[in-house]
Amino acid sequence: MNSAIELLAPRYDIAWYPWAVQYFFMIALSYASLWLAAPALVAGRSAWLPTARLALLACLTTTLVAPVALLADLHQPLRFWHFYAYANGHSWMSVGSLLLPLYVVAVIVLTWLAWRPALQARRQAPGLSGLVARWASLGTSPTPRALPVLVGVIALALSTGIMLYTGAEVAIVKARPLWHTVWLPPMFVATGFIAAAGLLLVLNRASGLRDASVVGQLLKVMLVACLAAGLIAGSWFLDGINAHVGSVAAALESVRGSPEWRRTAQWGALTGALLFGAVLYLLTRPAARRPALYAWAWLLGLVALHVGWMFRWVVLMDVQTVARHSAGFHHYGIPAGSSGVLGIVGTFGLWLAAIMLIELFVPWRQARQGGSAADVPRESVRESSSDSSQEHAPEGASHHG
Repeated sequence: MNSAIELLAPRYDIAWYPWAVQYFFMIALSYASLWLAAPALVAGRSAWLPTARLALLACLTTTLVAPVALLADLHQPLRFWHFYAYANGHSWMSVGSLLLPLYVVAVIVLTWLAWRPALQARRQAPGLSGLVARWASLGTSPTPRALPVLVGVIALALSTGIMLYTGAEVAIVKARPLWHTVWLPPMFVATGFIAAAGLLLVLNRASGLRDASVVGQLLKVMLVACLAAGLIAGSWFLDGINAHVGSVAAALESVRGSPEWRRTAQWGALTGALLFGAVLYLLTRPAARRPALYAWAWLLGLVALHVGWMFRWVVLMDVQTVARHSAGFHHYGIPAGSSGVLGIVGTFGLWLAAIMLIELFVPWRQARQGGSAADVPRESVRESSSDSSQEHAPEGASHHG
């Protein structure tokens, strides 16, 4: 008598939605941008000040938007207080719930300290611009130069904790071999710096600054980050093919028969190699040709943003389509609503709104390492006052410097 046993493996819905991708992407841009602002705002290197101004703008805006995406991914956002009412020191998410608010506050304070002298210089401007400057500058007393350094060091220390917890909370999941590896956290950091350098290249172009020295510095950062990401990816792969047991070997085995995953790996390797080659090409051109070539560096910035975002999409979303209790893969289609396309577009829209509000009311181009309004160049003060007066002058009226 023949008998057969049928095994049924349940299919569970995905646990993390695209909101998680947005959070991991925005928070990586935040901490990487903070480190790109540190040479000028913490170490006092004036050559990095133009880059630091762009980095501080990117850092603040992404820091403000990232927690919004995180709350949305909690499925029941109003229950976030459970992290504090039932704290668990053995949970990386619980640790992150303590680090993230402290980090957000540190970034806001550091940004305010860097922008305060320029806000003080705009206090006498007419209209809403002057009102915001008088309210936000909190008086006319100078800012001690040591204070931004101290706050910056605290913010950098907290950002290191953010790097650690965002990588560890994914890598700690043993049920997913594609996540459970020591190579994942450093890869998050490396691709975060690639994307942050790309974002600053785009902002350098879009803001009208178009500073060639900024482009040169950011291309060097991107080159080092691409090299680090390539070394990590290569070590990750070699670890998997040379080991017969372990998480990396199990991860490669789980996707070995998937042509989609092979195409994803090939696309990632090709894009990373082309980005590295293009950056290396720009940096090795003769000095006379660099200004013309640097004018197109923002296109590499877009590619870098693509690399950073797509890596997080593959890790956080595509990995969840790999069946855990049976062979094969589950199909995932991005919904059009708030848990899909609308959420992704809305997050970027919120970030753009933050950028535009700061552009309207904050003289971020004159950010400095402490000091007072007297330290802001007079040309900057005159330009800010002129822009403000033009905004409130009657149409057709002439303006004189």
